[in-house]
Amino acid sequence: MLMEYAKSQHFPNPTFFIDDGYSGMDFSNRPGFQKMLAEIEAGHVEVVITKDLSRLGRNSSLTGLYINYTFPQYGVRYIAINDHFDTIDSNSTDSDMAGIKNWFNEWYSKDTSRKIRAVNKAKGERGERLTTNVPYGYKRDSDDPKKWVIDEEAARVVKRIFALCMEGKGPSQIAALLEKEKVLNPTAYKQREGRKTPHQTPENEYRWHESIVAYILEYMEYTGCTVNFKTYTNSIWDKKQRENPIENRKIFYNTHPAIISLEVFDKVQEIRQQRHRRTATGKSNMFFGLVFCNDCKQKFYYSTTSYFEKR
Repeated sequence: MLMEYAKSQHFPNPTFFIDDGYSGMDFSNRPGFQKMLAEIEAGHVEVVITKDLSRLGRNSSLTGLYINYTFPQYGVRYIAINDHFDTIDSNSTDSDMAGIKNWFNEWYSKDTSRKIRAVNKAKGERGERLTTNVPYGYKRDSDDPKKWVIDEEAARVVKRIFALCMEGKGPSQIAALLEKEKVLNPTAYKQREGRKTPHQTPENEYRWHESIVAYILEYMEYTGCTVNFKTYTNSIWDKKQRENPIENRKIFYNTHPAIISLEVFDKVQEIRQQRHRRTATGKSNMFFGLVFCNDCKQKFYYSTTSYFEKR
């Protein structure tokens, strides 16, 4: 449609910028839009054409800013075909309606977001699992993809990680041990098994980062329960995932086979909270996690330096 329009209006050198699967509410995370903006700022663009105003964006404030300020600043003409909008004719009645249409496009996104949130909230309240990613240690049931079954090979590694923590080893020590023993990390293991993973292929398939170990040690689903509403976002404007307090989460027990008992999991959390971290000198702080600043309420940390006298 856009190509035919460009040909009919004799616009040369048409170039397409596509954002498929990205929200129209957020301009900064749209790679196609950002590439187009870079071309505009470089002075390579004379006309921008979209099917309608909503294809440019669904954030009424920013969409209006680009149409009324950014594009004119670089001498760019903007056309929305189906909305009969063209910045070359500023006196058109269709131009007067653009602000209202932009507001309506934003309202549509907000309404859709509210409906999706309501559906997810209802699912989560019923105990339906909200995550689509199957954690390391489990795999999908071949008879019912919604169910998790234990992946014996990976589950043995998960059990070992918990056992090592019970013995007093921290995440960095456990990670170093697994790497030394050449145990495939979760991403490499899933890729070897031919399963989808959102992560890229690691350079070192045996490299275990301490954050991965810590994540496994804190993952309550290994006890056979489903935990919903672990994170939340403030609004459709702010997509940053924030951790939900434990009292705001919904926990449903015995929803799938357990790899770790609830008693072992609770004991590991207790150990991790009370763990005395060693400094580079090899000394440990006996007050770790117990002493706080009276003003800012932050933890006090044990500090050492080779310049201190022995006493």
